[in-house]
Amino acid sequence: MAVLVLSGVLALVVAGCLCVVWAARGGPRWARAVATATLTAGELMRRAGRTGRSSGSGSDD
Repeated sequence: MAVLVLSGVLALVVAGCLCVVWAARGGPRWARAVATATLTAGELMRRAGRTGRSSGSGSDD
């Protein structure tokens, strides 16, 4: 089940990256919307990773 979920997430990430490339080349409006959502999600994940690392305990017991 976990493999199925991770495969789905990976497919969404790849599709989002393809939409970013397509939108950069002047793709349709829906591709630009997906690209914007993908870039926004990436930025949010990057910011969440920064704050999570700075407040981490340092051990993973």
